[in-house]
Amino acid sequence: MKKIKISGAAISKRLKISQAQQTILLAVGAASIMLGVAVVLSIHFIKYIAFNTKVIEAKDAAIADYSAAIKDSGACSKPKDGKTYSLDELKKCSPNDVDAGNVVGSLRYNVLVDMASNESLESVARNSLSVCKDPNTGTNYTYNDLLEKYETADSSSTRSYYLSAIKICSALRVIPDALPVKENDEAMLASLNQIFLMSNWVPESLSPSSSATKENENGLLSIPVSLRIEADNDKTLTVLNNIEKSIREFSITSATIEWANNNQLNLNAKAVAYYTEEVETSETTKTVRASSSAAKKKKGEK
Repeated sequence: MKKIKISGAAISKRLKISQAQQTILLAVGAASIMLGVAVVLSIHFIKYIAFNTKVIEAKDAAIADYSAAIKDSGACSKPKDGKTYSLDELKKCSPNDVDAGNVVGSLRYNVLVDMASNESLESVARNSLSVCKDPNTGTNYTYNDLLEKYETADSSSTRSYYLSAIKICSALRVIPDALPVKENDEAMLASLNQIFLMSNWVPESLSPSSSATKENENGLLSIPVSLRIEADNDKTLTVLNNIEKSIREFSITSATIEWANNNQLNLNAKAVAYYTEEVETSETTKTVRASSSAAKKKKGEK
């Protein structure tokens, strides 16, 4: 056998190569770990950014809808950019201090200007309330009088007072008179009693036929009422004509007419008066989830 002699220089060289390989392997391992961590963090941040983008988009949509509702109602003057209210604009907004003329086309303008000044509707406005009369002269306020006092009021409380007066004393009074938002038997009977007083006739009895209410095909709610009239022909016809002219609708569903002695006309009738439920604004809540799988998982848990 031949003996192979390895010099010290060769051994030293091999040791250095082995150390270099180890260093390279460690460096590659560390780089791989760092790359893996970077990839995981990148995916996390991409998902985080995508989720926050969804949240911001949902907030922007909510702000846009909220701004549109405020602008359409006329509760605040129009936003400076014409679309979205800033937080500072909302803080400064005071509905009682907003002139209807500054929110043309809004619900506020349509109600307080177009509808309230309608002469055809204004003819049925109430004249018996003290708020509708000038305390100095005793004459009834016109719509223009009340609007001027509302626009020139020097305080929010005064503006609020004249805003209420406009609602009560102008043509706007027709709306709650014609179609109330509450079931009120006493108010319904008072309306009929006013008709009877105008007809110079006093009924023997007047009462709702039932406390139950029902919804008709048009979505309105009704209050049934029974009516009996025993009077001469002219008086009975006068009562029926005044019921027909009433700003509040009384729909006769059935009637029985009898001619008695002494030119007397007796009427037994069943009728209904209408009202509608009060409409309120509703708030909606939207849940933003990171992914559709998360939404399905949440739904499965429920």
